[in-house]
Amino acid sequence: MGERFRRALVVAATMGMALSFLTDRAVAAAGHDERGTFVSLAGKVDYEVHLPPQYRAGEKLPVVVALHGCGMTGFADSSMKDLTRFNQVADAKGFIVVYPSQDPWRNLLRCWNAVQPAHQHRDSGEPSLIAGVTRDVVSKYHADATRVHVAGASSGAGLSVIMAVTYPDVYASAASLAGGEYAFDKVGPDPDAVSPVDTAKLAHAEMGRRARQVPLLIEQGSADTTVPPWMADRLASQWAAVDDLAPDGLLDGDVDDTPDATRRVDAPGSRPYTRTEYTARDGGQPLIVKYDVEGLAHKWPGGGTGPYADPLGPDMTSIMWDFFAGRHL
Repeated sequence: MGERFRRALVVAATMGMALSFLTDRAVAAAGHDERGTFVSLAGKVDYEVHLPPQYRAGEKLPVVVALHGCGMTGFADSSMKDLTRFNQVADAKGFIVVYPSQDPWRNLLRCWNAVQPAHQHRDSGEPSLIAGVTRDVVSKYHADATRVHVAGASSGAGLSVIMAVTYPDVYASAASLAGGEYAFDKVGPDPDAVSPVDTAKLAHAEMGRRARQVPLLIEQGSADTTVPPWMADRLASQWAAVDDLAPDGLLDGDVDDTPDATRRVDAPGSRPYTRTEYTARDGGQPLIVKYDVEGLAHKWPGGGTGPYADPLGPDMTSIMWDFFAGRHL
């Protein structure tokens, strides 16, 4: 009995070590999260960083900054993390995700204040806070500063466009899901009174000497009553004009808002959508890619959990990463 008991203990210990090893491997395969806070004269932003299993010393990974919409947080209740499932894509593809949270003292509804002029300029307001978070993360985790991207939903989408305008030297590309153009507050009740070219000139002036063609992905649902589809159309036209102005300050047709390629996709398990590309006159990768998703309300297609998740595809999170992956400063 003693020998049998000893052997049983050895087997149990071996199995325990194996289970522990497998558990550790499973945890490592899923990456891990860390918290931080950025503070400046403009205020403070709490954020969570997701580090994929590929993260290790000496490995300079890309970064995606994900900005939530109204009534949400970055990583707590009704979070951008749970909505987008960026962590799962990051673990599979090998990039760092940052989830800033709006301070309710700046907005009780937790909206980013993208429509307020005070938050549309470099080195002030919320743009300075998000840029501060971004730079801190790049520095702390030794990320690749040439492959930093920003994505947003709703008010976060408006801020992601602002980040591309105010910090084109920090963000290699941007994505707007159910958002609007830079300086949208100038449009007013009559959208025809101020053209997208007018607001594009404001964006180009804000870029200043840092002006460059920042690639932009736009997503819009056809059934969205919170952010109507015409806002995405205006954003595409504005950004084409910004891209036209960027090289030389002239509206001379380097880029225009006439689609260079259009394709409709109707796949099982997904809402039909139309993908439109806008490319520079001299060719190259598309500078603007627009997804118009049929029947989609004010939600994230292919989303995870939360009130703004739509379970049907397309898988916008993976689509965004595929767009970001080929871009760098």
